[in-house]
Formats: sequence, structure tokens, C-alpha cells
Amino acid sequence: MREFIVEADGGSRGNPGPAGYGSVVLDAATGETLVETYEYLGVTTNNVAEYRGLLAGLRAAHDLDPAARVHVRMDSKLVVEQMSGRWKIKHPDMKPLALEAGRVFPPGQVTYEWIPREQNKRADRLANEAMDSEGSASSVRKPTSGEAGTEAPVDVRTAKADADVRTAKADADVRAAKAVAAPGWAPADMGAPATFVLLRHGETPLTPQKRFSGSGGTDPSLSDIGREQAERAAEALARRGTIQHILASPLTRTRQTAAAVAERLGIEVTVEDGLIETDFGAWEGLTFGEVRERYPDDLTKWLADPEAEPTGGGESFAATATRIAATRDKLVAAYAGRTVLLVTHVTPIKTFVRLALGAPPESLFRMELSAASLSAVAYYADGNASVRLLNDTSHLRP
Repeated sequence: MREFIVEADGGSRGNPGPAGYGSVVLDAATGETLVETYEYLGVTTNNVAEYRGLLAGLRAAHDLDPAARVHVRMDSKLVVEQMSGRWKIKHPDMKPLALEAGRVFPPGQVTYEWIPREQNKRADRLANEAMDSEGSASSVRKPTSGEAGTEAPVDVRTAKADADVRTAKADADVRAAKAVAAPGWAPADMGAPATFVLLRHGETPLTPQKRFSGSGGTDPSLSDIGREQAERAAEALARRGTIQHILASPLTRTRQTAAAVAERLGIEVTVEDGLIETDFGAWEGLTFGEVRERYPDDLTKWLADPEAEPTGGGESFAATATRIAATRDKLVAAYAGRTVLLVTHVTPIKTFVRLALGAPPESLFRMELSAASLSAVAYYADGNASVRLLNDTSHLRP
């Protein structure tokens, strides 16, 4: 019985935006590349593109030998876990694609393995070629040793006529998506940005009382209202279908909020210490009025100088900005071209936005950021950033 390895990937520039997939079929015994295929998909999401890449790879392998065993390798944890049956498939756009992929080979002939992105470079390259093509679809079959000199293409169901129709239909949407995905000042060769969707945690008992609640306090859990807010945020993010990774501050309220989204999306949560809230020192648990009564001089300095620390050796806004900038740079490098949900707190989110805008430190006091609100910032390879959303609470409305 022959054995194939299928490597697949998909991507979207703008998410949703111009999208494409790439798939490679390898001979498991020799490592020889048998089929390479890619296709431009028009405007859709990353997750849909990843599933389409899987489907194309499985179909190409089936065309070579329907009796073969297939081992799929992808850097999409979501697709691997869902197709392995360990995670539920809830998104309406992905369910039919997953069912279709499951029907290509009989049950038991296909296994799945998650691999790091750097090990999936061939499929990733093809997916980017598809997105670069903006309307043309292509498949290439590389001849095996017994077929030297042949050039017969493998049918991967990417008929040119269908691609032409899809291209004509999607042209206007592609241009609109590009206008959102890449601002006018962004060079065309900057590639897809790292997009951070910033979710503030849901309410805790301290939130409606407007008490300082940083990293040096009691680490409260979400309230009943906060848990409901987290569920609503999860529903909204599931409908958008754009999140590929979830990172959370180590505090309880952010991990609980992230867990609600992770359960809905079927994505694991990674704790990122750099996303933790500012330490407010002796002000933890106090209202603004109580701080003004007890520490008036310290509060005045804090409001006027970003280098000033809260009473008792808390963290200054300047120190927070340095920490967030370092975290940003690390995550931009790690998640270039990906869409990542960062579940964090008021000060980190405002700082991400402030730094992206190049705004002065006092702008932190001029932003409203509600519990369980969504904001978004995209970062390009040349260091430019684009603030795309701030304090969206539409998902919390009845």
C-alpha cells in the first residue's frame, strides 16, 4: 500500500481578505514531491483557506492512489484537532469543508499531525503564490522517477473557467479588502501584517466600582456578568472566523475570558506574561477618589508624569510602555501574517493603541475602554502600524 504525506496551508490578507491555499503531496517512502497545487480563493478567511488547502491536498492524493494511506501535516492547530475529532467544529463556514475533506478517503486511511509553521514552508510558499496571483489558479505535477519526461497535470478541481468567473465576481471585493488590509502608505511588498485583536477581559466585582485592579492586587475572578460578557465576545469572534491564535495575560480574569473564546473557537490558549496589567502598588483595590484622599501628591505626579510610579513602588506608565513595546516586537516577529487574539487589560490595550498611533502618554487618559471590548491593531514588516478598531462593544448589546 502506498503512503503519501500531504502538507497544506492557507492564508488571507486582511482576514477576511484576498485569500489562497497551497498543498503538497509527497511520497512518504522517498520524500519526493509528487504534486504541488495552489489556488486563489477571492475574499475569505484564514480558516476557510486552510480547510480548502487540506481538501485540495487530499483530492490530489486520492487522484494518485485512492487506496493509499495519507498523513496530513499542517501548522493549523484548529484544522488538525478538528479533523482528528478532538475539537468540535462550530463555525458554519468550516463544517461543510470538514465533512467534505472527511469523505475523500475512507475512515482510517488519513491521520493528522500539527507541525510548527517553519516546517510547513512549501505549502506556505504556494499559498502566498496563490494570493499574489489574484485570480489565476495553478497546479503542478512533478513526475516520479518512473515518469521522467512526462508533464501530465493532475486534476485538482481548480478549473480555469471557474477561476475566471470567481475572479470577475471578486475583483471589486478584493480592491475593497486591500484598502482595509493595507493602508495607502503601506508598500505593496510588505506582505500580510501581524494583526492583534485586543480583547479586554470581562467584568470582575471591582470593575463596576471603578477600583484600581492591576497585577499587584487580589487577582479577582470574573463576575457572573463578566462570564456572560466573555461568552458574547466568544460568539462574536466565532462569527468573524478570523482568529488563528489566542494569547492571554496570566491573571485569572484574562485567562477565564480567553478560555471562553478558546472553547468556542477550538484554539488553545498561550499565557504571555508581557500582557499583564500595570501594578498599581498601594492603590490596588481603591477608587480614584480614595486614592486622591489618601495620596494626593502621588496621584498628581502620576497624572502629570508617565515616569511617576503609584504609591508603594507600583509600575509607571513609562515602564508599562517599555514592556508592551518589547512584547509587541516579539509577537509581531512570531506571528507575521497571522491574526492573534490578545486577551489583556485596560493599560496594555491603550498602550498598544497609543504606540501604534505615535500618540503622547497623556492620550491614555483620553481613551474609553469598556469591559469585554474589542480593539485591533495591524503591524507591517516595515514597522508601520494601523489601528483598525477601538472599544467595540456591539457584541454586548441585547
